[in-house]
Amino acid sequence: MKIVKKLTYSSLCIAVLFASQACNGTAADKNNSATEEVPDNVEFVQMLDQNSLKGWNGDSTIWKMENGILIGEIIEGSEPLKNNTFLIWEGGEPADFVLKGKFKISESGNSGVNYRSERVTEVPYALKGYQADIDGRNNYTGQNYEERKRTTLAYRGQRTQIADDNDGVMGESKNNAWTNLKVIDTLGKADSLKDLILFNDWNEIEIIADGNKLSHYINGVLMSETIDDDTKNRTDKGLIGLQVHVGPPMKVEYKDLQIKMLK
Repeated sequence: MKIVKKLTYSSLCIAVLFASQACNGTAADKNNSATEEVPDNVEFVQMLDQNSLKGWNGDSTIWKMENGILIGEIIEGSEPLKNNTFLIWEGGEPADFVLKGKFKISESGNSGVNYRSERVTEVPYALKGYQADIDGRNNYTGQNYEERKRTTLAYRGQRTQIADDNDGVMGESKNNAWTNLKVIDTLGKADSLKDLILFNDWNEIEIIADGNKLSHYINGVLMSETIDDDTKNRTDKGLIGLQVHVGPPMKVEYKDLQIKMLK
């Protein structure tokens, strides 16, 4: 963002004063704000082809593109999945980025957007890493769940800090959450945030990965945020993938997926 007008000395003083006051805003003001500012000098890149899976790698019996909509589906009567499966983006292994798009999921559906992830070599189309969770009943949508690793890092409505194992207390997954998870702020009540997510309709998703801060937005509202200080277990870059979870027949749809690299 550039300032094109020259400012007088007095104007600069006023600007500094207001900036100082803004920096001292309350936590609630910051929690209720929409998505964070990102550089204007980098363009978003479209991630989906109109009518093909070009640029993605996954099980073509589950994934398909139709008129700009990516569909992941387990059809009634088909063989059940043995493992969670991912459609993996072949555009690189981003570190810091903004990813945005739209999703719609059936009531029985379970999906999510994985990022900074790595392949599980012994299982086809499997990933482990951070995930912006999505489910059809909106019980988990918006939380940060680390697939095949530390499990839940932030529930919806939480800003958390993940302690470093090197601080002396070893973390572990217990009751499907990481024990070194510390809630440092609240973003709103989980049920109130849930009411902002549309059921069986299109919702907007935005993920901002900036250093060790991982922010998940649904429909422009911050749902969870994780400050990952765990130098042993965190990842700083990796693959992006879209999930179809094991379970009953389901359908998830994505469209308008775009990514902007921050570094």
